[in-house]
Amino acid sequence: MAMTTGTADSPAAPAPPAGRVERDSMGEVRIPAGMLYGAQTERARQNFPISDLRFSRRFIQALGAIKRAAADVNLELGLLDAEKADAIRRAAQEVTDGALDGHFVLDIFQTGSGTSTNMNANEVISNRAIQLLGGEVGSKVPVHPNDHVNLGQSSNDVIPTATQVAAVIAIQEELIPGLRRLAAALSAKATEFDDVAKAGRTHLQDATPVRLGQEFGGYARQLELAIRRAESAVQALEELPLGGTAVGTGINTHPEFARRVIERLSTAFGASFREAEDHFEAQGSRDAVVEASGLLKTIATSLMKVSNDIRLLATGPRTGFGEINLPAVQPGSSIMPGKVNPVMVESVNQVAAQVTGNDVAITIGGQSGLLELNVMQPMMTHNLLESIHVLGSVSRAFAERCVDGITVNRERCRRFAESTAALATALAPSIGYDRAAEVAKKSLEADKTLREVVLDEGLLTEEELDRLIDFRAMTEPGIRS
Repeated sequence: MAMTTGTADSPAAPAPPAGRVERDSMGEVRIPAGMLYGAQTERARQNFPISDLRFSRRFIQALGAIKRAAADVNLELGLLDAEKADAIRRAAQEVTDGALDGHFVLDIFQTGSGTSTNMNANEVISNRAIQLLGGEVGSKVPVHPNDHVNLGQSSNDVIPTATQVAAVIAIQEELIPGLRRLAAALSAKATEFDDVAKAGRTHLQDATPVRLGQEFGGYARQLELAIRRAESAVQALEELPLGGTAVGTGINTHPEFARRVIERLSTAFGASFREAEDHFEAQGSRDAVVEASGLLKTIATSLMKVSNDIRLLATGPRTGFGEINLPAVQPGSSIMPGKVNPVMVESVNQVAAQVTGNDVAITIGGQSGLLELNVMQPMMTHNLLESIHVLGSVSRAFAERCVDGITVNRERCRRFAESTAALATALAPSIGYDRAAEVAKKSLEADKTLREVVLDEGLLTEEELDRLIDFRAMTEPGIRS
């Protein structure tokens, strides 16, 4: 007969909740079953159920790399024994590789220093190291999250360092390649369309002719400059705060610790990281992040200009400019059959708007450096890394799904180029500004080409008009004889 507990008057006691109990300086905390984080992380998880936003893979990768490099250096400096250092290194590498991402559970909107997430990393690495050594998870023996994993560090220098390392990696591996792909696509179209004369437009009104290739060459140049700006952002971010510990003085860290860790990070990620010249500046402010974000906003502004121009040139197809055709990548309407919309352009513009908004938040965050510490770092980190990621992704997608497939309507471009009254500009040196203005006005009133009005009034001969209205010469004045 199976044994039971309790009686009809005394029901069985409920089973204790799953998980384990850990202690911190504030007392006991129950940790959910299977989780490697500890008491401080669990308190923060309960305190900040604010959003579904979490630190990105890039940031966790950088944080793990810092913890691994720290273990290496602390072993070299004789501050950790080999067994602890090796276990921490192995656990930190798993964090870097993404094997433990499920244990990083904290909301972006948390303590402004990011202390909760630094402790999340310390606790996960400590408990995983304990597992690797055959110990009891949660015991803090033989690897303690503060005494060993966080040795020589503070949240106040580790979190901003991880932010900058992650941003540099993301710019180098995502943003710059995406921008280069788009720059190459635009440059190829500039060459392809070099011989296509068309009406120029200023104030969205007819202006003197340009070549479609010149317009696309301008876009390609914007992307070349965007790449330079991304490279400038890398330079701003490569000076790392690590080594300042709590307030910038470097208390409780070896004087060689930061330099050696940073050298390892440079080698690991192919970057030129360096220790901050002044740790009070590097921790009290987040000016490097604000600067990088400003450069990203400029890149976003360039992308919106390029995409909006391409959208305008493709308007129609029957009732707009219709000078170029965009690839049809998907149906455009749930009610209008056959409609195709410039959806890739719209994606670019939404990214540009998001990056601009991110920059506003980062700017406000940067203004929140209070004495020795900025206290909006998690939000700034999230926004910066999001901006880098979406700019890189949308640049590549725009190149591959839109720009590569653009074609030109040559006859429409030629007709617009010949019909614009702004061609009178080319006549002004021969017939004078006032007479050219009269001709332009008559051209519009009579709905005739400028050529027709000039010939009707006998102002110039056919040969003289052919010489003056030479689209190649007009769009490259230096080649006019």
